[in-house]
Amino acid sequence: MKSSYAIPAAIVLGGIIVAIAIYVTMAKAPVAATTGVNASLIRPVGPSDHIFGNPAAPVMIIEYCDFDSAYCQEFNETLQQIVANEGANGQVAWVFREFPLTELHPDALALARAAECAATVGGSDPASDNDAFWNFASALFAEQSVDPSQLGDIASSVGISGSDFANCYANASSTLDTRINADRQNALDMGANGTPFSVILTNGGNPVVMDGAYPYDAVKQLVDQALGN
Repeated sequence: MKSSYAIPAAIVLGGIIVAIAIYVTMAKAPVAATTGVNASLIRPVGPSDHIFGNPAAPVMIIEYCDFDSAYCQEFNETLQQIVANEGANGQVAWVFREFPLTELHPDALALARAAECAATVGGSDPASDNDAFWNFASALFAEQSVDPSQLGDIASSVGISGSDFANCYANASSTLDTRINADRQNALDMGANGTPFSVILTNGGNPVVMDGAYPYDAVKQLVDQALGN
């Protein structure tokens, strides 16, 4: 009797496992659009953007992110790998835009201001300012749940003048807040309601939305499609 029930039970269990696998795969699958999102409203990439990789890359991944988000921390590692691997020949670049979820994270705006200060005082030319931003951003993610009192130490740890950073942060200009708010509003205008929220842009192609922290393989698939591979 036991053996007679074993095979049907195994079949049912196998069916359940397959169903779950299909569901998870579909949930993670790359999508060209998300309900309620209008990616055509994305602001074009410009010289003032924080760009990691080739500024003239044919494929741009524009990420709207909150430094106080664990999901952004996870996705940060994924995009680092994507640019290192898929963008090795200058074909893919990553653009970071601020999307502080102040409704959920009380320190999100402070961290965004700090990152913009790092870019502002980080060097004597736009290239070094861009490097300073990315170095500071990586340090912030490495120290997830940063207390604002630690920001000066983090700036110093990546080679940014502590006094210059402190002066910028203490007197955060309306220019910095205007930039942060513009990034945030652009994300909201498109229909984003969480972080990370990303859009893949190509020359002449339709924008592709990634609403959430996609795994590396899913992002690679979308990037390969965008490159025509």
